[in-house]
Amino acid sequence: MAVTVESVADAMYAMVKEYQGKKKLKAGDLTKAMIAQFEAEGCDKKMCKAAIRTLMDSGKCVYTYFGGSFIEIPHAEGAAEQASSG
Repeated sequence: MAVTVESVADAMYAMVKEYQGKKKLKAGDLTKAMIAQFEAEGCDKKMCKAAIRTLMDSGKCVYTYFGGSFIEIPHAEGAAEQASSG
């Protein structure tokens, strides 16, 4: 059974969410993990790149830069939290 870009993106999101605040993940880290997990179902670098693009375009994840590019879940801004609760 072939894996879809959407299911790879969901697995990537779950991994980023799991490591949020513990470890910063690079695109290469996610790609390696997804290929290891879904290689038997046809996952390759091209599919992983499309899955990362899906996460970025949907706003579920963002690129951050701190001595290297990392993929993270967007942080809620302090001002945004105060405005929405007030």
